Amino acid sequence: MNILVIGSGGREHAIAKQFNNSPSVSKIFVAPGNVGMANDAQIVPIDVMAFDELAQFARDNAIDVTFVGPEQPLVAGIVDYFSKQGLRIFGPTKAAAQLEGSKTFAKELMKKHGIPTAAYETFTDVDKAKAYIEKMGAPIVVKADGLAAGKGVVVAITLEEANTAVEDMIGNQLFGESSSSVVIEEFLVGEEISYMSFVHNGQIYPMVISQDHKRAYDGDKGPNTGGMGAYSPVPQISSEVVKLAYETIVVPTVKGMEQVGTPFTGILYAGLIITNEGPKVIEFNARFGDPETQVVLPRMKSDFGKFMTALMDDKPFELEWSDEEMLGVVIASAGYPHDVQKGAELPNLSILEEAGLHVFHAGTKAGTDGFIANGGRTILVAASESTLKEAQQKVYDGLAKLTWDGLFFRSDIGWRTFS
Repeated sequence: MNILVIGSGGREHAIAKQFNNSPSVSKIFVAPGNVGMANDAQIVPIDVMAFDELAQFARDNAIDVTFVGPEQPLVAGIVDYFSKQGLRIFGPTKAAAQLEGSKTFAKELMKKHGIPTAAYETFTDVDKAKAYIEKMGAPIVVKADGLAAGKGVVVAITLEEANTAVEDMIGNQLFGESSSSVVIEEFLVGEEISYMSFVHNGQIYPMVISQDHKRAYDGDKGPNTGGMGAYSPVPQISSEVVKLAYETIVVPTVKGMEQVGTPFTGILYAGLIITNEGPKVIEFNARFGDPETQVVLPRMKSDFGKFMTALMDDKPFELEWSDEEMLGVVIASAGYPHDVQKGAELPNLSILEEAGLHVFHAGTKAGTDGFIANGGRTILVAASESTLKEAQQKVYDGLAKLTWDGLFFRSDIGWRTFS
């Protein structure tokens, strides 16, 4: 098989690596990719939004399956574009991608189909939003309705923080059109997990669960980011709770999408919180999560290429997962997620790989002697061991061997499991 992966981050590097480990796959291309992926795939300098060029490349290179990583091309309709030209592509249609592209769409779907989630209201007017905040009290959650690169959520501990978030998003258009409408919802308490599933024509293949750390600093302090690290499995969450989430959230969502005329194919990402009342949805994504993919996908024992073919051909497949446990830590540029200071030189990453660690490239570019930081999150470093504690120790021991000038990382990824 020939595979085209669309995207350039750590998630796409993990997808490319998994295909690279599949005997059924002969060639992998990543567009636009980044230099750090060159050992796992051929880099193709085509932007994720250049649909015509990507489709032409798929035709010219006899691509069997195109796998879409990021949300922007999905929400813009790349699957519809490829499908109309008879090109096989895995991901949701533009209509189905609204599940991530519009939080209001997702909330209305959940309300209609009785899928447990936080109480909410949607606003386009600053004063009406503030009145609702005053009525509900704090803590409270303010979300940009559209895409905001994982940064459009404010967990406001005070009324002042909530009002500022509304002013920034609606009044000052912090995220442009994406925040012209906001969803304000109740603050829920509990453990958060990421529960991802492969979906096609009503078939659901759930993955092993993971937990990521959204806050920038140790102890879950600081601003929300796209994710500072993740681990899988999540020992403190029972298999009974996961089964309940599958039955009350994953299955009804897939059926609900069919019933409203937007059947879902692709990666259904359910960001869940385990409350005293059971699992509830915080958010849906229409693609793999980042950094969760980097600790979930490598645990797949099955041939990824064979599985994708079987899934898209509606043939049964026994998906196998490793008992090995995996933990990954994001190395970010100073100032992330707000005032990102690019340009720091990364140390010799081969030292990490020689120590048996996995290195996934996100925001890097080639430097004189190695790699230079070219984004907020530069790389994710992960270890796979028989226990999470061993994986955590191995990652931090490896990171301690190097100097990270102009970069930072959390020193407590996985702390909820061990506390």
